[in-house]
Amino acid sequence: MDSKALKTKHPLWHANIANWEFYIRSYLGGNDYRNGYYLHRYILETPEEYDQRIRHTPVDNHCKNVVQIYTSFLWRVPPTRDYGTLDGDQQLESFLNDADLDGRSFDTVMREVQMNASIYGNCWVVVDKPQTNLKTRAEELSQDIRPYMSIYTPENVVNWNYRRASSGRFYLDYLVIVEDINQDRAIIKVFTEENIATYEIQDYEKEYAEGEAILIEDIPNPIGKIPAVNVYNLRGAKRPIGISDLADVAYLQQSIYNDYSEKEQLIRLANHPSLVKTPNVEASAGAGSVIEMPEDIEPALKPYIIQPSGQNLDGIMKCIQNKIDAIDRITHMGSVRATTGQIASGIALQTEFQLLNARLSEKADYLENAEEHIWSLFAMWQDKDWDGKVDYPDTFDIRDWANDLQYLQMAKASGIRSETFNKELDKQIAEAVIDDNELIKTINDEIDSTRTTRGQFTTTEVEGQTPNGETEETS
Repeated sequence: MDSKALKTKHPLWHANIANWEFYIRSYLGGNDYRNGYYLHRYILETPEEYDQRIRHTPVDNHCKNVVQIYTSFLWRVPPTRDYGTLDGDQQLESFLNDADLDGRSFDTVMREVQMNASIYGNCWVVVDKPQTNLKTRAEELSQDIRPYMSIYTPENVVNWNYRRASSGRFYLDYLVIVEDINQDRAIIKVFTEENIATYEIQDYEKEYAEGEAILIEDIPNPIGKIPAVNVYNLRGAKRPIGISDLADVAYLQQSIYNDYSEKEQLIRLANHPSLVKTPNVEASAGAGSVIEMPEDIEPALKPYIIQPSGQNLDGIMKCIQNKIDAIDRITHMGSVRATTGQIASGIALQTEFQLLNARLSEKADYLENAEEHIWSLFAMWQDKDWDGKVDYPDTFDIRDWANDLQYLQMAKASGIRSETFNKELDKQIAEAVIDDNELIKTINDEIDSTRTTRGQFTTTEVEGQTPNGETEETS
């Protein structure tokens, strides 16, 4: 394959690369964000003034916050897996403990895949297997030669092609991945159903350079299928482009970033008044300075100080808060990210929880589907068929625990004399204050095995009472 063909990128890659770069910089924040020059430049502002304003403007990173909250909910309860006939595979445990040959567990890698999909809209996973001269399965087992996972963000997956099978289903029959770019030298992998080829090409980023493509490796594809899975965050209109969680949030964050710059400018001007004078009058507005001038100076030439009031500061802060509220509405996180000053009704909170749960459930479905395909590829590399099952949570325990705890305590104090009722209340109270599933299970077992209260009294305390509630006299 010539260098021109290797440099060819899919039209959808060209259409989305600017967005992907914006999303990842918005997520990373800090210098990565500042270096993106997302701060609007003033008219007649010098480059030096602009750079100084960039350095002095803080980045309020809402993008990272949104992605991390989604991730924490999605992985709070790990998925359950039935490995089917793979359960007896001797290398399954090794794969689960070190899925990427870099010491990271399968769940850790899948969590990173999900986070990248959340940022970019989709993420690619390649399930490959080292090529060796070993002849037997026993030799592979002894040297732990097995499938492994590699993660690629959409920036690195530059070309692809889907074909419709006779069944009507689309399948991937061509994939080009830029694995590494170092000093304008690129390592490129080309996947087809027949072969997996690796090339080295010089001057890769020079569009019109005629750098020669050097074939490093060209091996038959032993599984007859491109071992790659596209993991969607949310499905987009065009395959294989997904919808990023930051598609709208990133632009609101940029707007807030510019508002913060205006705020910093306003604070600086309000704290440092400007002196207005003619060139011929010697005057200074520094701290403790004295302005001296001739007694016969014309009134129009007298210097004076402009002191901005700073009254627009409240307007800027209100504008910033409105945009933060918009982010919460878009992401359905008003109930999760709300500050103490933001109070919503119980109905509004419940609606917000339901919308957030629906989004998380949809994201979990895509993860579940992708993982099924990953396990299918693993099985193919092991000359087996995947007949297992992966199950991600369909609902997520999203509740206003502070409010629920208040109601639970009120119910506990109601005096209802039911052992079952009070046991159930005790379990829910424990769940509201303890974030440890194993510990909660232990507590629930203890609650079930002990005598509980009847209203405000233990069963032991009421044993000596008459049906009327009076204590029986003892001789």
